[in-house]
Amino acid sequence: MTRRNLELVLLLIAAPLVVLLFAMMAINQGLSLNMNTLGVPLGIFGAFFVAHLAIRKLAPGADPALLPISFALSGTGIAFVTRLVPNLAVNQLIWLFLGIGCMVLVLAFCRNLDKIANYKYTLMIVGFALLLSPLIPGLGQEIYGSRIWLHIGSFSFQPGELAKIIIVLFLAGYLAQNREMLSVFTWHIGPFRLPDFRTLLPLLFMWLIALLIVVFEKDLGSAVVFFFLFLIMLYAATGKKFYLVIGLGLIAVGCVGAYMAFDHVQVRVNTWLDPFADAQNTGYQLTQALYSIADGDLFGVGLGRGLAGDIPIPVVESDFIFADIAEEIGLLGASGILLLFLCFAIRGFVTAARAKSDVSSFAAVGLTSMIVVQAFIIVGGVTKLIPLTGLTLPFISQGGSSLLASFIAVGFLLRCGDEGTGVGAEMTSATGTINVNSVLGRVSMGKRLTNCMLLFSLMFALLVANLTYIMVVQASYYQNLPGNNHTLMKEAHNERGTISTYDGVVLAQSVENENGTYDRVYPAGNLAAHVVGYASSRFGTSGIEAAYNDTLKGERNFATFTDVLNYMAGASAPGNDVTLTINSKIQQAAQDALVDRVGACVVLDPTTGAVLALASSPTYNAADFESLLDAANAGDAQDDSILLNRATQALYAPGSTFKIVTLTTALEDGVATADEVFSSPGTMDIGNAPVSNFDKNDYGNITLARATELSSNTVFGQVGAELGSERLVEGADAFGFNHDIEFALPLYTSLMPNPEDMTEWETAWAAAGEPVGENETNNHPSPAGPQATVLEMALVGAGIANDGVIMQPYLVDGVYNANGERSLTATPSKLMQATSKETAQEVKDILRGVVTQGTGGGAAIEGVEVAGKTGTAEKEDSNDSWFVGMAPADNPNVVVAIIIEDGEEGVGAAKAQNVLRVALQVQGAL
Repeated sequence: MTRRNLELVLLLIAAPLVVLLFAMMAINQGLSLNMNTLGVPLGIFGAFFVAHLAIRKLAPGADPALLPISFALSGTGIAFVTRLVPNLAVNQLIWLFLGIGCMVLVLAFCRNLDKIANYKYTLMIVGFALLLSPLIPGLGQEIYGSRIWLHIGSFSFQPGELAKIIIVLFLAGYLAQNREMLSVFTWHIGPFRLPDFRTLLPLLFMWLIALLIVVFEKDLGSAVVFFFLFLIMLYAATGKKFYLVIGLGLIAVGCVGAYMAFDHVQVRVNTWLDPFADAQNTGYQLTQALYSIADGDLFGVGLGRGLAGDIPIPVVESDFIFADIAEEIGLLGASGILLLFLCFAIRGFVTAARAKSDVSSFAAVGLTSMIVVQAFIIVGGVTKLIPLTGLTLPFISQGGSSLLASFIAVGFLLRCGDEGTGVGAEMTSATGTINVNSVLGRVSMGKRLTNCMLLFSLMFALLVANLTYIMVVQASYYQNLPGNNHTLMKEAHNERGTISTYDGVVLAQSVENENGTYDRVYPAGNLAAHVVGYASSRFGTSGIEAAYNDTLKGERNFATFTDVLNYMAGASAPGNDVTLTINSKIQQAAQDALVDRVGACVVLDPTTGAVLALASSPTYNAADFESLLDAANAGDAQDDSILLNRATQALYAPGSTFKIVTLTTALEDGVATADEVFSSPGTMDIGNAPVSNFDKNDYGNITLARATELSSNTVFGQVGAELGSERLVEGADAFGFNHDIEFALPLYTSLMPNPEDMTEWETAWAAAGEPVGENETNNHPSPAGPQATVLEMALVGAGIANDGVIMQPYLVDGVYNANGERSLTATPSKLMQATSKETAQEVKDILRGVVTQGTGGGAAIEGVEVAGKTGTAEKEDSNDSWFVGMAPADNPNVVVAIIIEDGEEGVGAAKAQNVLRVALQVQGAL
């Protein structure tokens, strides 16, 4: 079979695949299959058939596979561009026809590449001028952070796409003329031969040009493609691996320098390392691409059914089109696309091996590398194999400049192939005189091209392996991430369960729309907004919506065997309802205590661990979360911290409330007794540095119990010094410090330093609740402490209230299916033993005095005894006001911990009073 007949057969094989893509798209859109819906793929095939006829006449000896591969790739591209951006599909089709026309014109007018190479330095000037032309003021245009466009009137194009082809032709001519000079290494260092500076000049020059592109055009992708194709051409011409080593070293130096010098490079690298760290801003494109790819599975979701276009990835039709391809035609289809690029590389290198002249051979190597390396870099970036760079996928991505350049490159490759003679012809015509195009030269070239082909095969094998890892191994992980808005959008067709308080107030529910989808609504305004969180197709989930996501979807906590069968069968069923331990009245009281203040409040039932209220201020209307997140991402938020749950995700100096821990530890260890008398001057040196009471008040000689009532720092500093750092930290650990406590919401670990890092002075202040030590320095590797969440201080209070036992804190009381059948009932469990029952009782008695005759008088409630401890965490310009309290003091069933940032003295106790009152009323104790 002749080459052209084989080309026609391959075109006929590729045609049904392209038609099938358009047919699938039409079927998924509910359209019938006719000439209107299938006219485009048939028209594309007609254009390639005409090109085939032209090649029969203009380049009968050209490679038979390059045109069919280009047809399959570009036909796929038109199908996906039509699917993603229908308004740009006609323009893309026009550019395709222009590209095919330019390919034919190249064959018609460029009959001999050696003659073109005679003008190599003219090509060099034109190529570099085009490459750097976007830097011209008034003409150059920056789009998406890269200055790679020329803008003339309403017309924009990327001159760099054509520049790369012209530079390849220049390099082919230059290397053909100078390959002997570049192959001779004249420096001798021991057993090694190295090139002199003159020989290295071309490599250094091309490296500097690549750096100019990075620095001034901010186009890392084009710079990498440009330098890599030069390295491959240089290796093919000389066979010197030393150039590859030096070139890769220069790339490493350039990349490190660019990372250190330019913010946009740092953003790209940091996004590659962890795109989810800023998933709504710098990492948005990559996270959305990963979500799309992970949904593809083996066979895809179907053309037109993917979410890459519905949840728009910026420039999905261009830089990120491969993400949509993987989602809609699956791992097998996406791998097939990569295999086509690898086949293109093989045929391009076969063309180089057959070429009759060095110019044609090197041009084929360069043009093939240009297309294949660019494909590897953009697919590698989209699939998180390498840092993302702004490139288009050749033949496939939307964009006229890229498509036009790709087909011009194919035209030159076909010309190189038509000039080919092959080894057989060389052997027939060989004489005793060996010239540059002899059999010996072809054998050497063949080995180099084989090595290049092995490199490309390894590169694309990595792409397929990485794609398999995302789409098969890690697919479930990505699909279940709280921020996966693709999963959430699919779930919009299923009714999500409600979230309600213990006393029946609905905090979150799903409302059905006319189209059968459901909107998530939050009817209770700001009530427990930080607890409930949100569920959004744009921003994912947070709070209870995230922690109980599977339960609310009906995929966990089944109430009946029927629920299990429905889930396994994939039958649509409403999700499960979640009932919280939160009481709406207590929650509202906690929020009222924080109105116009910054702080947090936690209310616990110490006997069970149930969270009766958890409030953070400032708060927000739960229904407004999307606008708040939009404003935060845009940098327009009035208060960036409004979504922060200060009760669990903020660490504070606990101030004198920590004296509960110090007192308990001292009494438990017998280091001190409640009646032991201490000197309490306004200030004193402990560990050769001062420890002072609040406002340097001098209390004279007082008992430890009275020191607790008056909150004497100097007394507790002495107690801390007697305990020592190791025992003080152990006492704090017994209350939950330095423990990762399981909780339904994100919970920071409350901190104490490593005892070995603590000086006597730091220990004294830590015993009084002030973290004065260094924070994670060379001299003090551990964090300063104590640092505590508000929930942790509530647990400290609960440990004293519940006879020394801290119960596991929990937020969910029960789970019910749509029929009201209960599938989960919370069972209280012990978290840890903080102290003995006797010591807890003694501490509780002392804490009564804090309220009756000490600093906590503001928390007193008529008709019930309250025990508690105030705290003032001193800061440079202001103080945070704390209170940890419990009631009824003889047998507490309510514990409150509250902090008011920048609060006046005693305000914490005063604010806690009404919270305690309401909680006692709800609990029936008042």
